[in-house]
Amino acid sequence: MAGPETGIDDGFERLLAEAFGGTPETRRVVARQARDLADSGRFDADTGRPLNAREVLENLRDAPDDCSLPERWNWWVGALELAYGGYDRFRIVRWAGRSRE
Repeated sequence: MAGPETGIDDGFERLLAEAFGGTPETRRVVARQARDLADSGRFDADTGRPLNAREVLENLRDAPDDCSLPERWNWWVGALELAYGGYDRFRIVRWAGRSRE
């Protein structure tokens, strides 16, 4: 796996686990949404920089400390929605409760 400054690759779930814990299921859904967002090109077009693992991790760290991993993701996607619009489709709408691992 390449470093976190590169794209959202197969090692991204491991980086999420190291940074935020959570269950394998919640890490998988966040990684899937991050890949979908990266593949869409929307973030690149709106910010002028590519979406990569480092960018995602830094933004998820900005979320309130008591947030689960999916809540952190939705917090960031909500900020992107407010700033640029068009990000609601990347929200996580269902998961089994809160992950505090």
